[in-house]
Parts: sequence; structure tokens; C-alpha cells
Amino acid sequence: MKRPPIRILDAAGSPGDIGRLHGSTYADDIKVYTADRVALVAAGSWSGGPMATGEVLEIAESMLPAHEAFDADLHTEMTAMADAAGISHAEAVIVGGFTDFVDTVRAVMGGDVPTSVVEDDCTAVLIPDGRAAGQGFLGQTWDMHDTATDHVLLLRLTPDDAPPAVVFTTTGCLGQIGMNANGVAVGINNLTGLDGTRGVAWTSVVRGMLKTSSADEALTMLLDANLAGAHNFLILDRNGVGYNVEAMPSVRPVAKLEDTPIAHTNHTVDPDASAVQAPKDTGLLSNSTERLDRATELLAEGPVDAERLFELTRDPGAICRVSDDEYHIESSGAAVMRPATGDFWACWGLPSHNPYQHVPFPGDEVADA
Repeated sequence: MKRPPIRILDAAGSPGDIGRLHGSTYADDIKVYTADRVALVAAGSWSGGPMATGEVLEIAESMLPAHEAFDADLHTEMTAMADAAGISHAEAVIVGGFTDFVDTVRAVMGGDVPTSVVEDDCTAVLIPDGRAAGQGFLGQTWDMHDTATDHVLLLRLTPDDAPPAVVFTTTGCLGQIGMNANGVAVGINNLTGLDGTRGVAWTSVVRGMLKTSSADEALTMLLDANLAGAHNFLILDRNGVGYNVEAMPSVRPVAKLEDTPIAHTNHTVDPDASAVQAPKDTGLLSNSTERLDRATELLAEGPVDAERLFELTRDPGAICRVSDDEYHIESSGAAVMRPATGDFWACWGLPSHNPYQHVPFPGDEVADA
């Protein structure tokens, strides 16, 4: 489905200023999205069994100290957003880090992992400098339940306490994919873990990593974080240093970017991470494997530029997901980042149907790619 250009919110100032602007501008969206996510957990299709709404919120409330301990300023931004939007701080944890939150809920409640856990099925790639004329890339689709697409948002941030950044996210969420003016880019794939904790959600960790000055600093922050749930993180900096990390709460194997592109989808490949990966629906595992194989095939040889990555995200055979009656997953957007030059391209909705936009750091005009 063709969609309008990606929504962009420019926000500057203190953490509270940024959070209040986010929350007040998109209050209605945030309330709708929050209610949907809380209901999914309470219904049990994601959490391993039905729960009272009060139980759901109590678990989220118990995670707030971990968010404040990880980064007090980001905690302030999140709670200011919640106050301005008219949701509770506990609800902000859920809407801002849903897939990690359900990992935590299952660990706390002891529930089975339902095969209906299907969201956030992204295809992501790291391209080394040697394959990209000396200027490597991080690119990915962001695939989610089709109800999430209308909540996609791009933040152009000028925080008082951190470098400017461009962040792909959804309303009510601190950040999911992004690049800062220091030339550090971060991307993700969702994983489903058995070892969830009352820790910090991945979205806060992405934003924390976007405060750093190098891939090595970002990696250290990720390895030290008290993670709530499982995600794969991709990191690339302007000097071509890159890492792929299958970051589970209890184990975090690291693969360094060398001469060959790294592709990753929604299943673990390292044995240590696989040991704490939750069982995956057979059809979804097959899809994840197919997308990984297709991305690897598309990048097997030759020089890579931004246009080639745009086309990879549009691939109709596997990578560009179209919603169907079984899983309702679609590619809700995509991003391609080149840290060496500070270039960020973003697409809202299906990349096969919509153009990319070139989105500079705050202060400059957005343009079609």
C-alpha cells in the first residue's frame, strides 16, 4: 500500500523537552498504540497465558529502576513523553519496548513461548568499506504487525546531553534504528529469548549507543547493559568498524565485520545464543532462513552503493514482507545509513511501493533519494 512521506519530528533541548514534545505531538497515536500492546500481553497470546492488566503493569513498573540506572536522561525523556501523552510510566515501558517486555513477562510468569510471537521480523545487513568504495553501510527493513505501520516516525534530535541523531522509531518509543553525528549507526533484528529479566528495553539501549563516539564504545555499552530481552544489534562507525551481536540477557556473542558483508534476520546463528533462544514457529523460522539466504545471495559479489541496498529492501522474493491473513506482518519501513558521510535514507511503509527520502541531521532539508 502506498503511504505518505515519513513523518518527521524535530526535537531539541533537555531530555524533558524532547520527551514532552514527542508525547504532546503524538498523544492520540501513543494512547492507541499503548492500549493495543497492553491488551496483547493481557490476552496471553504473547505472554504464555492470560493475565490481568494490573499484573502486566506491575511487571512493567518493576522495570523502571533498570531504565533509570541504565541512563537517567533517557529515563527522564521516556517519563516526560508518557506524562505529556497521558499514559503511565509503566505503560511507556510496554509501548516503547514491547518485544523485550514480553520476554520479561514470560520469564517472570513461567509461561510457554507461544508460536503467535511474530512481530519485528527485520532483515539487516552490514557492508564493509572494501565493498562500498571505502564508505560502508548499515541497512535494514523494519518489519512488524501491519497495525504498527501507521505509527512509524522519524526523530531528528539535538539533545543537550548527546550528539545530534536521526532515529527511526514509532510513536511512544525512544528509538529503534539510528545514526548520530559522530558517525555511529545502530540497527536491530528481533530475537525471542528464554532468559528475560526485569532489565532495560532494547529501545533505550539503541538510544544510549547513539550517544557514543565509536563502534567500540557502543559495543561496550551494549555488553554492559542489563538487558530485559533478546535482540540482535548491528553497529557500524565512520571508520568502518562494525559488529553484529546476538544480545541475549545471559549471553552476547560478537561477530566483527571483516571483508564480507554480514546479513542477519530473526534467528540466532551462534550456538551460545541459540541455547537460550525460544522455540520458533516452523513457518516463521523458514521465512527467517529464506530472508537470510536471499540477503546473502544479493550481496555475494560486486560493489555496493545506496541504490543497491534500496533494491535489496524491495526484493519481492523474500525480504520485502507483505501482510497476509496468517501472520499480518509487513515491511513497515526501512533505513539505509552511511556513517562515513552522515547520509541517512528512510522509507515509510513497503519499500517496494514507496520512495526513500534522504534525511540529514537537524537543520537541513529532507529530500527524495
